[in-house]
Amino acid sequence: GGINAMLVDATALPEQVCDDVMMSAFRSAGQRCSALRLLYVQDDVADKHLEMLSGAAAELSLGDPIDPATDIGPVIDATARDRLLAHVEDMRASQKLVYAGRTPDSGLAGGTWVAPHIIELDRPDALTKETFGPILHVVRYKAADLPKMLETIAATGYGLTLGVHSRIDAMAAQVVDRLSVGNVYVNRNTIGAVVGTQPFGGSGLSGT
Repeated sequence: GGINAMLVDATALPEQVCDDVMMSAFRSAGQRCSALRLLYVQDDVADKHLEMLSGAAAELSLGDPIDPATDIGPVIDATARDRLLAHVEDMRASQKLVYAGRTPDSGLAGGTWVAPHIIELDRPDALTKETFGPILHVVRYKAADLPKMLETIAATGYGLTLGVHSRIDAMAAQVVDRLSVGNVYVNRNTIGAVVGTQPFGGSGLSGT
């Protein structure tokens, strides 16, 4: 796993970004190794994206995974739940909580539930560890600071998956050239590599 990132610039299609972020951050309750942990959004369009992401997260259904209507099931165990909820409380004290979902009603209270959360960070390095659950962290960046943002991603030491949403080929190429990451997904979600068919692996702390 790792602190998997996605970079979104001002040319990206907001609706496509929203769909791909929801899938990348919250599918499988955010417990995939390649799940999106840290979303970088260009400052010019950040407000619009955050509004859309919050609205989409509010539509997600938490419940029994056997029910086809369920979007998010419980996390794997009580230890994971408690660790994630403690992280949310830590973030609430120092960062901006943009969205906090609701857990299922008492009929499903026995599950180890963690609702989807969206947290806006004042700086990328405010996230110091992997959060293995449905918690998305968002950082704004200025277009001129893209090289600096790439350095912050490299500094995490992880290199499993990375997403880029842009209609500028040179932007995607700049990201790929700078970062040693196993899989870079352009204009799509960051999860769902087909085992045994598509190559998958990582480098750094995400490698062997």
